[in-house]
Amino acid sequence: MRSIQLVAHKTFEEREMPQPPDPGHGEITVAVRAVGVCGSDMHWYQDGRVGNYVAPYPMVLGHEPAGEVVACGAHTEGFSPGDRVVIEPSLTCGHCEFCLKGQHNNCSNCLFLGGLQLPGLFREYVTLPARNAVKFPTTMSYATATLVEPIAVMMHMLDLADIRMGESVAVTGAGPIGMLAVAVARSAGAGRIFVADRLAYRLKLAEAMGADVAIDTSTVKLAEAVLDSTRGRGVDRVIECSGSPEMINASIHMAKQGATVMMIGILTEMYPKIDLFTAMMKELRLQTLKRSNHCTQQALDLLETGRIPLALVTHTLPFAETPRAFEMLDHYSDGVGKAIIEVANGK
Repeated sequence: MRSIQLVAHKTFEEREMPQPPDPGHGEITVAVRAVGVCGSDMHWYQDGRVGNYVAPYPMVLGHEPAGEVVACGAHTEGFSPGDRVVIEPSLTCGHCEFCLKGQHNNCSNCLFLGGLQLPGLFREYVTLPARNAVKFPTTMSYATATLVEPIAVMMHMLDLADIRMGESVAVTGAGPIGMLAVAVARSAGAGRIFVADRLAYRLKLAEAMGADVAIDTSTVKLAEAVLDSTRGRGVDRVIECSGSPEMINASIHMAKQGATVMMIGILTEMYPKIDLFTAMMKELRLQTLKRSNHCTQQALDLLETGRIPLALVTHTLPFAETPRAFEMLDHYSDGVGKAIIEVANGK
């Protein structure tokens, strides 16, 4: 089958790879129709690593897929060929201490599609446990359905950040995850939502996703602007999506006493200098996040209600143009927000 593989720094090639095995007990085979490009994909592409994990070239990226079931193994009741499904990319064991606690995203035996352990979904087919698939209706396009996986991450963020009705929220970084953080915070009942970025066009997209106040960090000092706007109080929740140490420290400074700073962005430095003294003086809760935690159905339900605007999706490209999608995202060209790859024809 066809696949797009990252073979060296910022270098993709289309290569053949073996067809997946026929589905076994509790498994289905899915024809991948569309895959979103994630910020972590960009780290593999730009940096050749994610944190301490070095890219094992060649590798197949992509973990935000939607596709069509083409074959079912035994004991996959509820699934049939032709079903449209979104896929949870973390294959978890279900029996380690973390899975048994309901912390599936911390599974000791997790195999992740699109990272170090298993090929991702920039390929034509995948066989995986049926429990990792959730059906979605024919009224939703495959391209739109790719948003379910990152929205599921945002639903897990809500579990941890506990945004309450009317609370003020600041989002740092208006990339796709930041824009979805804005939309999900709005759906949770947040009051005033600030969003910060250094790219004016992304700030406009974030406003279309539900932000009230856009702050251009290329011209304005973020923490000062938010504190001025809140009369020195600061915000109830900060969702840090940039991974920049500068923005993490700005988040600490603009958070109110006792606030939560949710850190989602992959760090741009391994050991950044963080102002923990100020965080301690404010008794802030510094909360990290790892992927989703079986939130796929919640994310799909939210997307189906229409409460997640689709303004962030600016480009849908054919499979062969996957390298161009990454180049656009690398250079922030052509007003790119969220880029989606159509692996095969499908609506």
